Amino acid sequence: MSRDYNGVCQDTGLTEDCGVFAAYDFDGGDVASVIYYGLFALQHRGQESCGIAVSDTNGPQGSLKYVKDLGLLSEVFSAEKLEKLGGNLGIGHVSYPSEGGHKRENAQPLVLNYVKGTLAISSNANLTNSKELHEELSYKGAIFQTTVDSELIGYLIARERIDNPSVEAAVLAACKKLKGCYTFAVNSPRKMIGVRDPYGFRPLCIGKVDNTYILASESCALDTVGAEFIRDVEPGEIVTISPEDGIVSDKTMQIEKPARCIFEYIYFARPDSVVDGVGVYGARVRAGQILARRFPVEADLVVGVPDSGSPAGLGYALGSGIPHGNGFIKNNYVGRTFIKPRQSQRERAVSVKLNVLKEAVCGKRVVMVDDSIVRGTTSARIVRSLREAGATEVHVMISSPLFLHRCFYGTDIPSEDHLIAHNRSVEEIREIIGADSLGFLEIEDLKEIVEGKVDFCDACFSGNYPDR
Repeated sequence: MSRDYNGVCQDTGLTEDCGVFAAYDFDGGDVASVIYYGLFALQHRGQESCGIAVSDTNGPQGSLKYVKDLGLLSEVFSAEKLEKLGGNLGIGHVSYPSEGGHKRENAQPLVLNYVKGTLAISSNANLTNSKELHEELSYKGAIFQTTVDSELIGYLIARERIDNPSVEAAVLAACKKLKGCYTFAVNSPRKMIGVRDPYGFRPLCIGKVDNTYILASESCALDTVGAEFIRDVEPGEIVTISPEDGIVSDKTMQIEKPARCIFEYIYFARPDSVVDGVGVYGARVRAGQILARRFPVEADLVVGVPDSGSPAGLGYALGSGIPHGNGFIKNNYVGRTFIKPRQSQRERAVSVKLNVLKEAVCGKRVVMVDDSIVRGTTSARIVRSLREAGATEVHVMISSPLFLHRCFYGTDIPSEDHLIAHNRSVEEIREIIGADSLGFLEIEDLKEIVEGKVDFCDACFSGNYPDR
C-alpha cells in the first residue's frame, strides 16, 4: 500500500487522522491564504474535509469567520471565499476519509462560543477514553453536534476555563483528563496554543515567516509558505504564542519515555518533512537499505511503489547494487471521486491511479518495494500487473514489519481478522499476493531507520501499547 502526495491514497484501509495548520500575524495582516497553502502541503494527511477559521485580534472579541465542508481544498475554497476570511489569527484543518464519520458536521476547525468568549480548535486526536468523557459531559448538560474527539476537547477546555485564570491553564487542566493520542491547535481571542500529548504520537512544529508565527503538523507545510522552522513542539508540551510574550512553553505533562508513531517515518509524513529531528526521506532510504541487507535477491531492476515506497526502493537499490528505475506511471489528475471507502472501489481506484510501465519491466526480474501490506489485495493486484507487463520475476520487499495488531492511536488499521498477516506466515502471504519472494523489516530494524534519535510506538507490529 502506498501513499500519493497529491492527496490520494492507493489504499487498502490504512489511513491517519488529519493535518493541522495555524497562523498568527503579529503585524495584523490576513492569514487565510497562508493557512490555505499550508494545508495544501498537508493534504496527504486528509482528503475527506477541510476548513479554515480566522479572527481579527484588533476587532470585536468573539468575531470569527470560517469556511469548512466535505471535499478537498480545491473543491471547498475559492479566491472569493478566501478574500472574505479577513483576520490575523487563524486555524485550518484537513481530515481523512472514513466509513463512519462522513458528514459535514465533523469538518474542522470546530468553533465554540462560551461564557469566556470564542474558541476555534483543530485536532488530530484519537482518545482512548472518549466514551467515558462523552458520558461525563453529557450527564452535565453537554449537547454534542459531531462524532469527533475535537468537540470533547473543546468542551473540556471551555468548562475548565471558567475556573482557571487563562486559556492556557484551562488547556492544561483539560489535557490532564485526556488519554490516548492528541495533537491540536487552539485559537482564543488573543492567543494561539499548540498541544502535543505526552507520548507525542503525532507531530507538531513551530515556524515563522516575517512576523507571522505558525503551528503545523509537518515541517513541509512551513517550507510551502516560506516559513523558517523554529522547532518541534515536544511530546507533552503546551506552547502559547502571543505578541506580548512570544512563545511560552509548559512541559508539565512530559513523561520520561515518549512513543512517537513509527508510521510517521514509514508512511504518513511527506518525505520532505523532518519529524523530531529525523528526516523522513532518509528514514525511508535506510529502511530500503536494511531490506537489501536482509533479503538479497538476483534481479535486474528495483522499483518503488509511488509515492511513499519510492525512497525505500532507492535505498534497496543503493544497498544491493541493482539498478533503480521507474516501474509505474501515475495519473496525477484523479480527483476525489476515486477516494472511496469500500474495498471494491479502492481496487478500481488503484487501477486508474497507477499503471505499470511495460517498457521498463518487460523481460526483467523486478524487486518491488512498498511501505506496508495491510489486507494484501492491493499488493496482489500490483504484482499481477507487473507480471502481465512482462516481468519474469517479482520480488516484494516491505519497508515495515508485519501488521499484526490494532492501533488505538489514530491509525485506521482494520480489525485483526482483516489483516493478511493475522495467523499467516510470510510464506503464506507470499503465495496469496503471487510474489516470487517476500521480505519484511524486523521490529528491531525500526530503531536503525530513525538512527536511534527518537523513542517510538510500534504497537501495530509488536502489540506493546505504550499506555497499557
